[in-house]
Amino acid sequence: MKSPFTKSLWLILLLFSSSIAMAQKLPSIASKTEGMQRYPGYFTFYYDDASGKILLEIDKLNQEFLYVNSLPAGLGSNDIGLDRGQLGRTKVVYFNKQGPKVMLVQPNLSYRASSENPNERRAVEESFAQSILWGFKAEAADGDKILVDATDFLLRDAHDVTGSIKRSRQGNYKLESSRSALYLPRTKNFPQNTEFEATLTFVGDDAGNFVREVAPDVNALTLRQHHSFIQLPDNNYQPRKMDPRAGFFGISYFDYSTPVNESIDKRFIARHRLHKKNPSAKVSEAVKPIVYYVDNGAPEPIRSALVEGARWWNQAFEAAGYKDAFRVEVLPDNADPMDVRYNIIQWVHRSTRGWSYGASVIDPRTGEIIKGHVSLGSLRVRQDFMIAEGLLAPYNEGRQENKAMMDMALARIRQLSAHEVGHTLGIQHNYAASTNNNASVMDYPHPMAKLDRAGNIDLSNAYETGIGAWDKVAVTYGYQDFAKGTNEQKELDDILQQGAKQGLLFISDRDARAAGGAHPLAHLWDNGKSAPEELINVLRVREKALKNFSEQNIKPGAAMSTLEDVLVPVYNYHRYQTEATAKLIGGLNYTYATRGDNLLVTEPVSKSEQQKALDALLKTISPDVLTLPEDIIRLIPPRAPGLGNNRELFAKRTGLTFDPMAAAEASADFTLSFLLHPERASRLVELNARHNSLGLQDVTKQLIENTWKSRREKGLQEQVQMQTEQLVLTHLLALAHNESSSYQARAVATAALQEIKEYANRKRSPASSSLYQAHLAFALDRLNRPVSEDIKPSRALELPPGAPIGSGEELGCE
Repeated sequence: MKSPFTKSLWLILLLFSSSIAMAQKLPSIASKTEGMQRYPGYFTFYYDDASGKILLEIDKLNQEFLYVNSLPAGLGSNDIGLDRGQLGRTKVVYFNKQGPKVMLVQPNLSYRASSENPNERRAVEESFAQSILWGFKAEAADGDKILVDATDFLLRDAHDVTGSIKRSRQGNYKLESSRSALYLPRTKNFPQNTEFEATLTFVGDDAGNFVREVAPDVNALTLRQHHSFIQLPDNNYQPRKMDPRAGFFGISYFDYSTPVNESIDKRFIARHRLHKKNPSAKVSEAVKPIVYYVDNGAPEPIRSALVEGARWWNQAFEAAGYKDAFRVEVLPDNADPMDVRYNIIQWVHRSTRGWSYGASVIDPRTGEIIKGHVSLGSLRVRQDFMIAEGLLAPYNEGRQENKAMMDMALARIRQLSAHEVGHTLGIQHNYAASTNNNASVMDYPHPMAKLDRAGNIDLSNAYETGIGAWDKVAVTYGYQDFAKGTNEQKELDDILQQGAKQGLLFISDRDARAAGGAHPLAHLWDNGKSAPEELINVLRVREKALKNFSEQNIKPGAAMSTLEDVLVPVYNYHRYQTEATAKLIGGLNYTYATRGDNLLVTEPVSKSEQQKALDALLKTISPDVLTLPEDIIRLIPPRAPGLGNNRELFAKRTGLTFDPMAAAEASADFTLSFLLHPERASRLVELNARHNSLGLQDVTKQLIENTWKSRREKGLQEQVQMQTEQLVLTHLLALAHNESSSYQARAVATAALQEIKEYANRKRSPASSSLYQAHLAFALDRLNRPVSEDIKPSRALELPPGAPIGSGEELGCE
């Protein structure tokens, strides 16, 4: 009987001899690739035209590199996503040979051990799952070099097109291999990156409207997907710690080799590598400047505007002590936008206007940005042009051109280019900038319109024309290169402290986006130091624009029904300033303070400021603001043939005809949805108890006084007034029965409902058949109706989209 040692030795010898035998059976790479086109580079590969296959030569086993998939040719539907140039996640991967197979392995970098002890690192690696992305079969070998067939890997749905379509409920599709092939014009090789591209066709049925809008044949959707193998950067990059006050996004992971008395949660900012030639100098050239390229497919004058706006960032790098460290050029004709060597500002077309965004290829190990990739939606500039048409009514005396409109649209494109490039530099949104002299291009700007001395609308300063003070602080924090021996952490803290002393505030996404949000200074698309004061200004501009509204808002020969397209952004011009103003009510001012920095932690908005905001909000639901003039209503016929209804128009309850009541309903409901939001209502109760500030009972009392108990109007204004009163009732009913609200908030809402009920009973006259009496009877019926799961408060019409269509919740969108 053999000993255990003898058995083990015999098994090892058997496996070794089998491996040798297998290796001997594999042909040489030269013989396997004879007659094929060779592409030398980072990973050398071969193309066989006869079979349409790519054979990949793997000469770097167990060496990590970056893998990115992307979408160079997209679907064109903003709602589904899948845009031209869309990047997938950056992954660290490596090839590992296991018997006759070569595995593409993605290690789990979310959980690490930075210890020098290999056993500590192994303990973490074995505690969390890895992912094997693909298994290849060895086809040939020369020593340590292995040849594999990569065709199936490259022809798979790596970007999850089928999943995106399914999640959007736009059909069930699957990849059709017979209509898919490698795309050689974009399949290239370079010393530090290997690029593959494939044409993929997806077949399916039950196509949704979004697919039907963009596909020539809904049964076959053909797109292209790109695969990049990228050499890892060297180890000379120094990660920079994330500070919540600095306004950067980045990477995070758990380091289990951290001492017990320190946090295992490690966070580092995302940024490009940038070094001064002389770190000790106050101003120095960069060792290697950051260069961005603007899509050569963007038309003029838009292309020049994109270049100009992106170049603003050099002002921030100059403030950080760099000379000519940030450059912007036009992409050469022979360059590939998906090539990782190029930072790109890409001009993307969709069937509807949508969000633009800044994405990046980021080294998941360190946070180093390898490639910045901006996607700018081409229809955004047209939306701004149409807003200018609505505000200026320019087409009098048959004129076709108005320089002010184009100037405003191009000013917006410059700002948008700068904004999205900022994301690809690692910088987050800063939604408090608009209240602080527009201190950052990372805010969302609404066109700043004002009335000149003659009472006419002036758009000459609609958008800012340069980088902001906060942007300079952020770039200095992220990119300053410190001389050896400098206490870097102290210097970084001093940069942020100096920014705070200048009164600069950073407040980002979560605190600005929520409908029940509490921060009084952070909001999307607002303007002005005081939200209520700017709301009054915006209402004046809106009033002037509506007074001037006529057929001169559209070009000669345009269908009169297209006046509605232009009217929508004018009528709803105050929507964002309304939302910003609502955030003061029940508002709480705060910063991302850290211990010992002496920044404001929390401070409730004063009662007087809340009252000022409430007064302004109540104006937005007054009949004179909500009711469209008769001379506008009669100008808008049903849609002309070929101009079907779409979601950019007002919702209607009147069939084909224009519905001014529906426009007023959606606008009033918009204000009320923020004013009586359940989170705001609960906060009003709590802050009133702690600080004797504006209470929910104050809000409901004034709301009822300004609607139900206000002076009766006549004509269409009376109808709008009664409609708004029913909406007030709807929102109070919803609040009173909303279990996510505090008990006391629901109690105050219930008391307000009782007040309306008592008022309606006092005014009720069953002997009268007037519309007002019918209105009161209907309200009483709603108040007396038991609320159950089957009977819920009616839902009002919604405003047409104002912000870009689609989801903009990602950090890098605008």
